[in-house]
Amino acid sequence: MTARLAGIERDRIAAATRRVMARCDELARVSATTGAIERVYLSPEHARVNRLAAEWMREAGLTTRQDAAGNQVGRIDPLRATGPDPDAPALMLGSHLDTVPDAGRFDGIAGVLMALEVVRLLRAPHTEGTASGIALPFALEVVAFSDEEGTRFGKALLGSSAVAGRWDPDWWNLTDADGTTLREAFLEFGLDPGRVGEAARHPAELVGYLEAHIEQGPELDRRGESLAVVSSIASARRFQLVVEGESRHAGGTPYDMRRDALLGASEAALAVERICRAEHHIIGTVGQFEAYPGAVNVVPGEAHLSLDLRGEFDGSRDRVWLEIERELDAIMGRRGLRWTAREVHSAPAVFCDPLLQDVVREGIASTLPADADDPAVIFSRAGHDAMAIGAITGVGMLFLRNPDGISHHPDESVSAGDVARGIQALAEAVLQLAADR
Repeated sequence: MTARLAGIERDRIAAATRRVMARCDELARVSATTGAIERVYLSPEHARVNRLAAEWMREAGLTTRQDAAGNQVGRIDPLRATGPDPDAPALMLGSHLDTVPDAGRFDGIAGVLMALEVVRLLRAPHTEGTASGIALPFALEVVAFSDEEGTRFGKALLGSSAVAGRWDPDWWNLTDADGTTLREAFLEFGLDPGRVGEAARHPAELVGYLEAHIEQGPELDRRGESLAVVSSIASARRFQLVVEGESRHAGGTPYDMRRDALLGASEAALAVERICRAEHHIIGTVGQFEAYPGAVNVVPGEAHLSLDLRGEFDGSRDRVWLEIERELDAIMGRRGLRWTAREVHSAPAVFCDPLLQDVVREGIASTLPADADDPAVIFSRAGHDAMAIGAITGVGMLFLRNPDGISHHPDESVSAGDVARGIQALAEAVLQLAADR
């Protein structure tokens, strides 16, 4: 493909890359934790990054608003013969600005800032006193979603779920570690819980959704490639497991009388690893583990553990869960223990729209030599806002190489060179979609 951005000088993309990297650093300083990065939903830090994002959106020529769920939105209309068209459907670009505790500085953030630079590159030339817009058949919107991670209230994708019109009234009773309910946090932030439905978008308002994101794994790094087309986003189920035994004196209870919940839970965690390692594209993680009563001289009578189970396809994920259930029955039966599971999250696999996969592929190809192999196509084992937005419009994703694949960690990284290629690829994808329409 001949690059449609041939007329855009290299120094403009270089300048865009420098802004992205500098602003990632600037946003990293907005944190609730000294010496680390932590920004959670409806916090003072959330308000601060929304203000920064709005300022940068306006600087790039977008009109801005904070929606009824706390997402920051910028829009630029397409130009018609009579001027900008505010009623045109929009191609949504974006990602999220919230973080996990002790986070890296690129997960989500890089995608929002790259989307903003794409708008800057594609914005129609204008002079003072004339209408600003884009010479495309659709509007462009940049969305900084407010709560992809679910760190504060334990429920991921709150911001994008509101945009997708899938807000569950039961969520109002969710509480954070301080006992603040989601409803109370809305009010403290200055949002009206009764108006959250106004954040919902209708499918007719949207052309699609494109999201650039660092890969939260090592596949691109191992391939030695910068960018990849995302084919789908993994299905996921999460459980809270409780193992019940009997608390007794550590010194006075012989092994043949022990019903040690900690040991049973530990064997369960190892079983999860063994079963999932034997399966293709199934990942199981025990990320939380607690024993009670937690005394050094007491046999643990109860243990709590989490299970995060992900797979490329819903059916294989569910089949592995049934296998884990059978194995836990056997473990607890041998040890005289009881176990229960409470499912706290379930999300089906989301497959990226074929057309949007194609335009992302064309965008990446524009950054490669003419004789290069086709761009990599991989599925995302991590969840993204695209999962929620897929309920109302087609979604596409572009991954950027993450050296060593580490994420949700301060060592998370992306190179300026890969960001530059990603900006060009995303802009080319937008132009290819415009041409196809």
